[in-house]
Amino acid sequence: MTTAPDLVLSGGPVWTGDPLQPWCSAVAVTRGRITAVGGDDDVRELAGRGTELVDLAGRFLQPGFQDAHVHPVSAGLAMRSCDLSALSDGPTHLTAIAAYAARHPELPWILGGGWSFPDFDGLPRAEQLDGLVPDRPVYLQVSDGHSAWVNSRALELAGVDEQTPDPPGGRIERDGQGRPTGVLHEQAMALVGDLAPDPTAADKLVALELAQAHLHGLGITAWQDAIVGRYGGWQDQYDTYVEAGHSGVLTARVRGALWWDRTRGLEQVEDLLARREGGTAGRFTAGTVKIMQDGIPENFTAAMSSPYLDACGCSTANAGLSMVEPSLLTEAVGRLAALGFQLHFHAIGDRAVTEVLDALEAAGDHGDLRHHVAHLQVVRPTEVERFRRLGVTANLQPLWAAHDPQMDELCVPFLGPERAAWQYPFADLLTAGTHLAAGSDWPVSSPDPWRGISVAVNRVVPGAPAGTPVFLPAQRLPLAAALSAYTSGSARVNHLDDTGTIRVGALADLAVLDRNPFDVAPEDLWQTTVVSTFVEGQRVHPAPAL
Repeated sequence: MTTAPDLVLSGGPVWTGDPLQPWCSAVAVTRGRITAVGGDDDVRELAGRGTELVDLAGRFLQPGFQDAHVHPVSAGLAMRSCDLSALSDGPTHLTAIAAYAARHPELPWILGGGWSFPDFDGLPRAEQLDGLVPDRPVYLQVSDGHSAWVNSRALELAGVDEQTPDPPGGRIERDGQGRPTGVLHEQAMALVGDLAPDPTAADKLVALELAQAHLHGLGITAWQDAIVGRYGGWQDQYDTYVEAGHSGVLTARVRGALWWDRTRGLEQVEDLLARREGGTAGRFTAGTVKIMQDGIPENFTAAMSSPYLDACGCSTANAGLSMVEPSLLTEAVGRLAALGFQLHFHAIGDRAVTEVLDALEAAGDHGDLRHHVAHLQVVRPTEVERFRRLGVTANLQPLWAAHDPQMDELCVPFLGPERAAWQYPFADLLTAGTHLAAGSDWPVSSPDPWRGISVAVNRVVPGAPAGTPVFLPAQRLPLAAALSAYTSGSARVNHLDDTGTIRVGALADLAVLDRNPFDVAPEDLWQTTVVSTFVEGQRVHPAPAL
């Protein structure tokens, strides 16, 4: 006797993401897996007395989204701290910081972040915070996580003054007399960040639950956490994930990218092996290592093959930072790949991209590890083909590929016209046959996949006024390619081969949308919203009634 399905969804367009059968109108789910894909009548007749019937009523069903580069625990902690991410200028930041400090006189530190470089005329300074919080240290990360704004009390506690050297892989902003001005870049963040009190285990678990609910509300059913370990102000969430996996709190599927500590060398490999061994817990695994090879162009730490320009367009002496010395990078990548680790890289500048590809090429083939490189802001055209040849996935953060103050004021002038034209070459990578995945880097930017897809397709910021210039229009992606990057492409880098498409035998990780995006004007894609989300056929958004 055939078992009746537990769930049948029918009555709407279903985009499967499966090239063998891209469209249908109904799906059946039994014990968490898809057991039928087809027309309404054929699938509905499989239902039995206990089958839950969901009438899509013309709404759009697709595979659940997967974010291939995200930091949910950090995002959840930020949501519960001095969160500046919704603000857009210096005065409103200062008002919010003062109000937060006044509401929390019991806190020994004021922690948070979410500010951006374009929010200030130049860089923020310690004395701006001193007037608001003179007696407690303040540590506020920039939205991209690569710099921190601190007050004089924090610098005093850390012993940072004009005699303090820049640490390897970091830089202290200084005035003309060499005195720290209140912004710490990259590894210099740790000078203060490592002194800040850590959140408790309970705090981190609450943060994970808060972030997970938000991501499920956006149709996200799985992700790769791009830093599992301690870095600057980022907290080590390894134990949080293991606890949540064992307890069942973790309803999403998560692959943890274990942090490569730039202050250590190959001796940390044994620690990473131990973490991988102990990191399988429910829906959490830890089979990836994350290596941050450079910084970002906004603070001139992204590694470039030639120096940055200054404000007058003249060449400087600064070509950015290779966070891991290339010979060590090559040795580390070879060792980790031989041990079966997937490698997840941060590479933004063209020199960093080349260093990463060189290391992967030297490592050789160690099986189906599915290495991927995130961000890929500046890529030399001659390097595009190497991604396909080496089997390396391009992990895209599409929201950044548009004209905005950060791009137009803090990147393009200092890159120069040739390098500015090499930015975010999505279409070139697709044409070359490169595997594409996609993610948000939340809390750096919005985790909403439809905002990212909108920029990938349009190369303008969501909701931009008509006539807004398109950023490098030749690099726009077709909608199906962008949607696939956020579903099957990210499922591939997450080693979740039974997710990412709607097909018989796949896990029923699904998202229902309020509209068919293929029928929407491209400029309106960002307004698409998620109605409900399922993981293994269980509704996780809206949250089931208790």
